[in-house]
Amino acid sequence: MASVTLLTPAGESAGDVDLDDATFAIQPNVPVMHQVVTAQLAARRSGTQSTKTRSEVRGGGAKPYRQKGTGNARQGSIRAPHYSGGGVALGPKPRSYAQRTPKKMIRLALRSALSDRANENKVLVVDGWTFDAPKTSDAVAALSAIGATEGKVLVVLGSEDINAERSFRNLTRVQVIRQGELNAYDVLCNEWIVFTQATLPTATDLPSRRATTSNTFETRTRDASAADEEGQPE
Repeated sequence: MASVTLLTPAGESAGDVDLDDATFAIQPNVPVMHQVVTAQLAARRSGTQSTKTRSEVRGGGAKPYRQKGTGNARQGSIRAPHYSGGGVALGPKPRSYAQRTPKKMIRLALRSALSDRANENKVLVVDGWTFDAPKTSDAVAALSAIGATEGKVLVVLGSEDINAERSFRNLTRVQVIRQGELNAYDVLCNEWIVFTQATLPTATDLPSRRATTSNTFETRTRDASAADEEGQPE
């Protein structure tokens, strides 16, 4: 079983932590990663493109001229597709681009992506984020201390890491994501993957959802804080 150094936010060693071989030490399956990422990007499409057919375009209800005797080709409507301003033949209509992806395939793609980053020594584990208050300068100092000085960074946080999320979110090269929203696409889009000891995944607790956005973390933590202030359950 492979292990990495457990770091503090100050960059000091706090021991070693084992990485699950089934999650961080498999042979990356490139075709599966491609299929899952393609499906995730397809699911993000709004699918709202639309064109009007000849029956939906305004005008063209009357026959433009009589059938015979004019010397012109017969026409039934000035909104036929071959007319300027006419309807579109076989044009796009609103549709869903979502693809069904098996959960086992989603997990395999995530394990493959994590294994690829671990093979490049780009997986870092911090014992916990100790931000007393949201402060971007502290986040910059922490990333520098643990060695993630260049390239994009994916920081995986738990639901209790609110100050850490608010500290990292102003950095353009940092993406913050919740543990349950970890996915292959975001792992592949970032050079460094930073976990806390609490969010370090194993093969048995990998999320199997495909689509995710980093904004959902902020929304849910804000809603949870509002519920606490009102004395209501989350």
